[in-house]
Amino acid sequence: MDRLLSMRVFERVVAEGSFAAAARALDLSPPVVTRLVADLEDHLGTRLLQRSTRRLALTEAGQTYLNRVRNILQDVDEAHAVTRLHTTGLEGLLRLHAPPVLASHVVAPLLAEFRRRYPHIRVDLQVDSTAEPPIEDHDITLIGTDDAFDADVVARKVIESEAILVAAPDYLRRHGTPAAPQDLAQHDCLHLKTPFGQARTWRLWCDNPAHPPVDVPVQPVLLANHTDTLLRATLDGAGITSVAVDVVAPYLMQGQLVRVLAPWITGRLALYAALPSRKFVPQRTRVFLDFLVEQTRQHAAQALQACTACQ
Repeated sequence: MDRLLSMRVFERVVAEGSFAAAARALDLSPPVVTRLVADLEDHLGTRLLQRSTRRLALTEAGQTYLNRVRNILQDVDEAHAVTRLHTTGLEGLLRLHAPPVLASHVVAPLLAEFRRRYPHIRVDLQVDSTAEPPIEDHDITLIGTDDAFDADVVARKVIESEAILVAAPDYLRRHGTPAAPQDLAQHDCLHLKTPFGQARTWRLWCDNPAHPPVDVPVQPVLLANHTDTLLRATLDGAGITSVAVDVVAPYLMQGQLVRVLAPWITGRLALYAALPSRKFVPQRTRVFLDFLVEQTRQHAAQALQACTACQ
């Protein structure tokens, strides 16, 4: 016996005043309604309703049981409503995970406008550089990777980008501007350390078929596993580094950095938003993901414009 259904049928029979009316209200057949109430009485071992050809009347036990049942059904309905809000409502806690560079340069700049649009959604952002982030523990996990990403996860590509070489105008005044990729070997290079090794080579390529890819060995004056550290040092004139064009676009537009060796690039990158599951995605997750895609693509267009202007 579905005890919750039996309780709901009993409460509706009393509210409607008859088994037939309750059956119509619940879209059940009258025999099913009669059987469910009878099964409930058998389960409880007591009569809940006095039946006659003209009317129904609650027994004393039935009245006591009805008072409790109404409270229980109300609690159940409220629990269902609250749970549905987690999926359909534009409120609640949105749990994000991002590595430091994406947290600083992608997520943080979006939060003020996102909160203006959706003031009832709160954000819990976990920032770390875990090689295998716990995707199942967060609503959205941002993953920055190369364009050959093929992990076995539920993920939506947010945007594609390129990594370029940049330097501060002060550095270029003091050390000169490299004219060809091979010139990098004579410059102060700032290199990103990765979990997969500490490569001392930059591979450069461009879309011009007359220029095949070039591998340039360099001796970095600074190795760091933190992109923002390399960026800060580059802004201060420490040398030349490779970074995503989206990250450095504001500095290019303001003249704090200059692109080096255009149109050569050092990588093709992609940003993915990984989800723990395709099923029952909360509405707050959907609106943030759509907002993320909208804003990052607008920003990418501005970055491309800035990069072109600086070439």
